[in-house]
Amino acid sequence: MLEQARQRTVEFQDRLRAAGLEIAVITDESSIAYLAGFWGYLSVEFGRPTFLIIRPDEPPVVITPAMESEMVSAMTWVDAILTWEDAGENRWQQVLARALGPVGGPVGVEAGALPAVVRNWFDEALPSTHLSDVSPLLGTMRMVKSHEEIEVMRQAGEIAAAMMGAAEGALAAGAAEFEAALAVINAGTRKAAGFLTDRGWEAFISPMIHNLQIMQSGTDTSMVHRRASVKRLEKGDPVYFCFCNMAQFKLYKLGFDRMFFVQHITDEAARVQQAAIDAQQAAIAAIRPGVTAQSVAAAADAVYAERGYTTGYRTGRSIGMSYLEAPELKPGDTTVLQPGMTFAVDGGISVDGKLGGRIGDSIVVTDSGCAYLTNYRRDILTVGT
Repeated sequence: MLEQARQRTVEFQDRLRAAGLEIAVITDESSIAYLAGFWGYLSVEFGRPTFLIIRPDEPPVVITPAMESEMVSAMTWVDAILTWEDAGENRWQQVLARALGPVGGPVGVEAGALPAVVRNWFDEALPSTHLSDVSPLLGTMRMVKSHEEIEVMRQAGEIAAAMMGAAEGALAAGAAEFEAALAVINAGTRKAAGFLTDRGWEAFISPMIHNLQIMQSGTDTSMVHRRASVKRLEKGDPVYFCFCNMAQFKLYKLGFDRMFFVQHITDEAARVQQAAIDAQQAAIAAIRPGVTAQSVAAAADAVYAERGYTTGYRTGRSIGMSYLEAPELKPGDTTVLQPGMTFAVDGGISVDGKLGGRIGDSIVVTDSGCAYLTNYRRDILTVGT
């Protein structure tokens, strides 16, 4: 993984040179991991930014909080690591200014991901400096995944399937939602641990499945992004699990959703859920090299229209080290699909504020179509019968 990160940095340096940029300041943690191979745990939410400074013709430089510098040094291939402290003469503002030196031209940044505290510093310390958005340069690089990246995402898919199996096994009338969420965390963590060693770069990968489980049941299934609660399930309840912020491994993130029904499903709920399944399957059948992203969304929307439903949801999103990359499967995105692109592809509708149909999988575009990264039954799922 580290050698791949080094090669990506060389390619990014070439792209900076071609764009006429003499320096880029990378702050997004997924982009830093993509290029330098490491990630921190303090993050800017604690007021502690990390930087990767890249010039076309010089070795890159990492700026990291001093308390994380030992770990960062062990994780990255980058040799030049500068540290900063919370107070005194070595705060990040001073260290960043020294690392940048005299700035005579535009500075490349990821405009949409630039932390406000860093943007404010640029406005105050370098008010005449133009900030040029390099997100498209990196985004284009990240669209097509390597064989090694796809293999990691396949492992993430196996972890996600173990999580979903545990979720299904925990559902029963009278069971609390949070009990199913605990089962998901336990099963996913154990599955992830089986893919890891305690040596080298992998020693820094935690198998722990985390983040709040997206889960809702009963009439709350139309709410889409509720979290698991102390609510107890009842016979006939639909139960929705979304793993989009939990199904991840070695920084690669998948999309994966399923809907279950406790013992019984009404005819109306079955129609809604089947429409979501069929729309998702139509979208997946439309995926192949050479088609546009929006045409995949159109295939799903045609199914909804034929069933008498409308949806405001996108059909899918590109996935990788970020939850959302480019392109997206939605109207207006004319990106042409290529082998090696990876997507979360969803079927999703809400009806009358009380019913929801949901299903989601992750796929990789192949030479002739696509292949699943996540695998679990794709029919109407009842439990406890």
